[in-house]
Amino acid sequence: MSSSGMKWYVVRAISGQENKIKAYIENEVERANLADFVSQILVPTEKVFQIRNGKKVSKERNYFPGYIMVEANLTGEVIHTIKGISGVIGFLGEVKGGDPVPLRLAEVNRMLGKVDELSDNNESFNIPFLVGETVKVIDGPFNGFNGTIEKIHEDKRKLEVMVKIFGRKTPLELSFMQVEKEG
Repeated sequence: MSSSGMKWYVVRAISGQENKIKAYIENEVERANLADFVSQILVPTEKVFQIRNGKKVSKERNYFPGYIMVEANLTGEVIHTIKGISGVIGFLGEVKGGDPVPLRLAEVNRMLGKVDELSDNNESFNIPFLVGETVKVIDGPFNGFNGTIEKIHEDKRKLEVMVKIFGRKTPLELSFMQVEKEG
């Protein structure tokens, strides 16, 4: 079968279970011998970094929570097979009683391009701090001091923290790694 009949569709799924539902779809496609009609199943994710206990932790996060992209030729039983899978809500853009609407190529390229761009750009960094938040200094000469975040310098990954030293408020510039949230 040529892949010319293949189009990208978006399947709505229960949010938070996308990977599990993707596996269900793959297993069902295999079991029902529909591999000729379904070529790719993707859960678009992005890599985000967080600071946890002073360590940089990378985590996959769903880029479109609740959605799974499927490249398929929706003929015959394929639609019913995918819709019948546990956790699948239905197809995006589907008119009641009508056929699912495929994504336009530009949309697919934008979505896939965005995902590729995000996987290449490992430095999309999740800043776990807010201005006005109280933090504890855990590294450097002011270890043990508490302070309030005045400014966040995302580009330099530094915080300007106002710390009380000998009764006077003193601004310190500290890296994200040198502080942790209170509590």
